[in-house]
Amino acid sequence: MNASPFDSVSRSLSLLLPPTSPLSQIGVMTVTVFPVRLFFAVFLMLLAWPFAFAASLGRSELAVETETWWRRICDIALRVLMRAMWFCGGFHWVTVKGEPAPPSQAPILTLAPHSSYFDAIPITMTMASIVMKTESKNIPVWGTLIKFIRPVFVSRSDQDSRRKTVEEIKRRAHAGGEWPQIMIFPEGTCTNRSCLITFKPGAFIPAVPVQPVVLRYPNKMDTITWTWQGPGKYGRVLSLFFSLQYLPLYTPSEEEKNNPALFANNVRRIMAKALELPITDLSFDDCQLSQAKGPLRVPTNSSLLQFNRLARRLGLRTGTTDTVLQQASRARNIWGYRLGLEDFAQYLDLPVTDMLTELHSLFNQHGDGQIDVREYVIALSVVCQPSKAMDTLRLAFGMYEAKEDRAIVEKELGSILRTALGVAEVDVTELFSAIDTLDAGKITHDDFCRFVVQHPDFAQEYLLSSRETPSTPHTVPLTNGFSVEHYNTEEPTCSIPGQKKKED
Repeated sequence: MNASPFDSVSRSLSLLLPPTSPLSQIGVMTVTVFPVRLFFAVFLMLLAWPFAFAASLGRSELAVETETWWRRICDIALRVLMRAMWFCGGFHWVTVKGEPAPPSQAPILTLAPHSSYFDAIPITMTMASIVMKTESKNIPVWGTLIKFIRPVFVSRSDQDSRRKTVEEIKRRAHAGGEWPQIMIFPEGTCTNRSCLITFKPGAFIPAVPVQPVVLRYPNKMDTITWTWQGPGKYGRVLSLFFSLQYLPLYTPSEEEKNNPALFANNVRRIMAKALELPITDLSFDDCQLSQAKGPLRVPTNSSLLQFNRLARRLGLRTGTTDTVLQQASRARNIWGYRLGLEDFAQYLDLPVTDMLTELHSLFNQHGDGQIDVREYVIALSVVCQPSKAMDTLRLAFGMYEAKEDRAIVEKELGSILRTALGVAEVDVTELFSAIDTLDAGKITHDDFCRFVVQHPDFAQEYLLSSRETPSTPHTVPLTNGFSVEHYNTEEPTCSIPGQKKKED
């Protein structure tokens, strides 16, 4: 193998320096070798721009043009320049295993685990399409390179964008190989590669054969991982190894075609087996929920993680905010009626299944098979918008407050906060007294908001300070039917996606 010119610089530096730890070497190389590598990587990216610009001229977003000789030359030039860019970035050895299937057989490629922006290496090797936010195409230089691979753009400002994105993926997937393959990271976020988290169903909704592709970084020290919270503190300056393996084509059964979640889970198991990694039902949504900041930070023993898993599998999270508002409006009209399982299924327009039964039991506070549907709406609002606790509380007050004075009593405040925190019981006596300064026996949403401004950590001060908050979830059902079932894993060594590995 050819030695990198940057390796000689690294060896020279190591001869001039006293023996140091690997982390110290990384620190030194970050301020010496890294700027040189960055310069060459940026130079090669600028050099690739005119080829991408020329090949993108006259393209339509709705159809694939006939490939001409000059477009083919641009494609080859871009692949060479991108490989040179990664070489300058430290990826001197890239290993490819397995046989890639053509677009006519596998219109969608599913890649995992997703742990770093370096996972873009197979994209530049194959020039496959990806799903990107619309704003990316307006970035100078980078936007032109992105448009060359014909991505599926998703707009965050368009409330209907998710549906449009899925429809576009389906349209391309059913085009008989006319379009480039679409590479999708079904985990939806970066993890630390200690396990495979829940796959999102987007890649599996088209119900077409997919080819799983597993990614590996067989390096002694992990300077690659970029979890969902961001990169680590050390520069990526070493000579790095990267490996991708194409697994056999996976053709869905009729049952999997009708159930994208089952399709996704079965593909995930195959990829986990190839990687020799455990799987977990944790997802990016769970990370957002457990790490959300605000006045109602979810405690570690909260049953909302279990609720979030069930709601996601039942498809109750689609539409997010709009869905919550619709459910709240309906709950106001039927709040006086406690719903049994059959009524609850009719309320959600879902069939009675074991999963729905489990969801219903979470809110069965009195053990009589009847639930208050308002508690379900509060829990749904928390998991759909974990960073907007005050919006959830305003929604909850609107469902519980009396029509004549728009106020709630202590018992109702307890129901709201107990559900919003996902705990079995909560004592709000002290908190209610602190808010009800006039001893009226009731408070309004405005009273509550004024108190939160003065006490932004009211939950910790008044509700959770005396509660034990274990670092791992309990498996014992709680008294109100809420249970904190530990997420299933194939191995006990799997860690939460937001955490870094021990060797980091």
